[in-house]
Amino acid sequence: MSSLFFRFVANAVALAVAVWVVDGITLGDGDADTGARAATLCVVALIFGAVNVVVKPIVSFFSLPLLILTLGLFTLVINAAMLGLTAALSGDAFNVDGFGAAFWGGLIISIVSWAVNLVLDRD
Repeated sequence: MSSLFFRFVANAVALAVAVWVVDGITLGDGDADTGARAATLCVVALIFGAVNVVVKPIVSFFSLPLLILTLGLFTLVINAAMLGLTAALSGDAFNVDGFGAAFWGGLIISIVSWAVNLVLDRD
């Protein structure tokens, strides 16, 4: 149970960093207060986690030949697609402008999520 919570926190922190760093990724209304933006970030982190649990393994399985051919670098494209799918499912709460923003956002989210999981998950 705590591992699930740590993954949620890691996703939320990673999404917040991606919104902060990448110009093409926006979170909700720009003039919303901090509480509304935090709530929106939590909802988007839940959607992102669900997409990564349900859809990403299926996409990874069907793209296995490309993953082997590119020595795993195609994972960056899959991460960008999962970020774009999260933006599509969240409506106006989370926007990603194009593949370039999704690619860089997916890369940043992967690195930050890995680092936060490394720090928080002490099993």
